[in-house]
Amino acid sequence: MTVTVPSFPATAATGIAPDRFKQAFRRYPAGVVVVTADAGHGPVGFTATSLASLSLDPPLVSFGIGTTTSSWPHIERVDTAVVNFLGAEQRSLATTFATSGIDRFAAPTGWRRLPEGEPVLDGVAGWLRLEIEQTVPAGDHRIVIARVVDSWLDEGRSPLLFHNGTYHTL
Repeated sequence: MTVTVPSFPATAATGIAPDRFKQAFRRYPAGVVVVTADAGHGPVGFTATSLASLSLDPPLVSFGIGTTTSSWPHIERVDTAVVNFLGAEQRSLATTFATSGIDRFAAPTGWRRLPEGEPVLDGVAGWLRLEIEQTVPAGDHRIVIARVVDSWLDEGRSPLLFHNGTYHTL
């Protein structure tokens, strides 16, 4: 009996092509958050779909950030940050914080500071206040691991999701 093994592109040593990687993850739906922080030079923030729950005890989360982004130099210097959960109606806020080269905190973005000083966005479906515990190199990104030290949730709100290159709601 002869077994035919399908041929695949020779990418085993380096992984799949970047375009194929993007295609695969475009099909994976994810919640949309905006991570905000302030390293002492004014607020920064970015849209992310990489938020993950890591541990219940202690309560840990992680998120990824590209090292070439404008937010990275700030995030690598902060001790705390806020994850803002976006509601279904906040597509424009997600787009604002995914756009480079603009002041993401300028009007019409509404925001305030928590008592501890971190920027938090107005009207979000909830937020987590984080204390950064570890930053792990991962290719052209860093994985930020943080302890959740405070939270606020607006019960009953539908989340904003990202799937196949567009925003969706439940």
